[in-house]
Amino acid sequence: MEFSDLTIFLAVVRNGGVVRAAEVLHRAQSSVTSRIQVLEEKLGVQLFLREGRRLQLSPAGQILVGYAERLVELSRAAANAVQSDQPTGVLRLGAMESTAAVRLPGPLGIFHERYPDVALELYSGDPRDLVNKVLNSELDAALIADPVSDHRLETMAIYDEELVIIAEAKHGAIASPKDLPSKSILAFHPGCPHRKRLEDWFARGHVMPERIVEVGSYHLILGCVAVGMGVALVPHSVLDTYTERARLSVHKLRAKFGRVKTRLVWRREAPQAKILALSTVLLESHHKS
Repeated sequence: MEFSDLTIFLAVVRNGGVVRAAEVLHRAQSSVTSRIQVLEEKLGVQLFLREGRRLQLSPAGQILVGYAERLVELSRAAANAVQSDQPTGVLRLGAMESTAAVRLPGPLGIFHERYPDVALELYSGDPRDLVNKVLNSELDAALIADPVSDHRLETMAIYDEELVIIAEAKHGAIASPKDLPSKSILAFHPGCPHRKRLEDWFARGHVMPERIVEVGSYHLILGCVAVGMGVALVPHSVLDTYTERARLSVHKLRAKFGRVKTRLVWRREAPQAKILALSTVLLESHHKS
């Protein structure tokens, strides 16, 4: 069943017959009649009851009208969505927990004011899961830390994050893992790129962490570090939200371990309007801060 057959069928229904439908469609009457007959043959049903030169919808034709109208309207809506430069619809955004908590509240407020026709949904999680959800079209885009390498994805650098090691306030200077009397670290699940970077930092110093305590939020990580349970690697921006920062000491790392880019990623073939609008707002907000 071809889409064009449905549009011709609806034209006959709406215009009360073949003659008027042919005029509206700028087609020969014989062409319209032929296409209706082809459609009936494909479906194996009679769509019209013919009484002389008059056409009445058959019961099957009455059923098809509803479906045909919905299909034509859906096609029109799809065309408008992909051709419009003005973002509409739902934008499902994924982000790492630190990015969602620290970086996004302000920009997403601006995005909502600027694009009220977009319903924005925010999800946080493991970067690997976020990437998979983008690839499976469960998310439209995600903000994740380097590295990002998949030819199916488009990427755009949004934030250049400084990562720092934090310890309790009385802790001495930390230049290598050997400066840690306690080799305990606090971190997210194994999929967290910041945990991987901290483990690599330990390995570079030929030291193995004695214990890794998995914690579910940055606020809890900061609290546990403050009471001396271990050290952690966190984005410096996270510290700005911690009211008891005086209970922490902050230790900078060399660029290899201490700098990371957070990128916006999306599928190459995804509709661009919403994603480009979001990236513009994120970059504007970042440059103003």
